[in-house]
Amino acid sequence: MGHVVIENRNALVMGCVATHATVGADRAYNTRDFVLRLREQGLMPHVAQNTSRRRSAIDGRTTRFEGYRISQVARKRVEHPFGWIKAAAGLFLLKHRGLPKVDWVFTFASAAYNLTRLRRLTAAPA
Repeated sequence: MGHVVIENRNALVMGCVATHATVGADRAYNTRDFVLRLREQGLMPHVAQNTSRRRSAIDGRTTRFEGYRISQVARKRVEHPFGWIKAAAGLFLLKHRGLPKVDWVFTFASAAYNLTRLRRLTAAPA
């Protein structure tokens, strides 16, 4: 399973890692442990807030900022790197086995995605 952290303004991948698949939903990131780890790294956890049935790990420390509201609108941008990595980088079917190799290939493909994004971001306007 590949995980990415993106920068919302330009959709650049800021960090990525491949792990053994254990969860498969965006809402699964709304856990106390995950949010705490992000805060320990100095990152603001812009994870979707769970407003029904169970208590959310995201509280007013995060939701009071306008940036949180904007990032919830831009949440779909996190899917763009995955689409590009599968289609253009050819990782829809991995040819490597073992977590270290898969992690390296995923990181390399994420860096290549950033290079394609940077080319478009730095292009002179016509």
